[in-house]
Amino acid sequence: MLGETARTWLRRWDEQQERYSPDREERFQVIIDIVALSLERADDTSRPRLVDLGCGTGSLAIRMADAFPDADTVGVDADPLLLGLGEEAVTGTPVRLLERDLTEPGWADEIGPAGSWQAAVSSTALHWLAPDELVTLYRSLAERLRPGGVFVDADIRPPAADPYMFELGRHVRARRGQRTGRRGSEEWVDWWKIFLSAPELAPLAEARARSSVAHRTFNKPHGLTAADHAGLLRDAGFSTAATLWQCGDDSVLVAVR
Repeated sequence: MLGETARTWLRRWDEQQERYSPDREERFQVIIDIVALSLERADDTSRPRLVDLGCGTGSLAIRMADAFPDADTVGVDADPLLLGLGEEAVTGTPVRLLERDLTEPGWADEIGPAGSWQAAVSSTALHWLAPDELVTLYRSLAERLRPGGVFVDADIRPPAADPYMFELGRHVRARRGQRTGRRGSEEWVDWWKIFLSAPELAPLAEARARSSVAHRTFNKPHGLTAADHAGLLRDAGFSTAATLWQCGDDSVLVAVR
């Protein structure tokens, strides 16, 4: 793919993402702050391994590599189209991108053995997993992370199961977007229609159509609350889990191994 073409689509990706998370850059920084403290407290002095789950175009992975240049930063995603754009984005950085399905057994084997990761992070990417798939993923993360390692997940999720609280959470986030002016013009569904039909992206779109991830793009989120996630993480082997940043229904959840 021509560099300028990829960069144009990367800019459009970031803009439509900010439509749904007006504090996207702040969330990225919160994740980095949490990982930084985890690294400071780590007993193991070997090169840290940081893994971005559902990395998409590599937005978070690149920021992680910038913040921690001595780390082994790996981005994992199953979407060949987003990863195709990501390859352009990570050019000149130490980030490795891997095409793997997080629901398939053995997806983590190439990244590193059990107990070798210092942090696993994600940003608005795991809500397409079914609850049973999340349980399996969380158990895998608990096995891969070093003692004291962290899993940090930024996503949009209901603050509580009550329907009115669900509505309030969305309202607060939307009002935040209006105040910041970060309300991208392209909505998620419309953006994908244009994205998938762009002639310059045809080879990547065809690769995506053959991938198992294609049918998941427009799945409805599973609706689990932050408390639900925290319970699943503790059951999976994490010692503690809690929300450490939030604006309406947009939050950063942290679990410690």
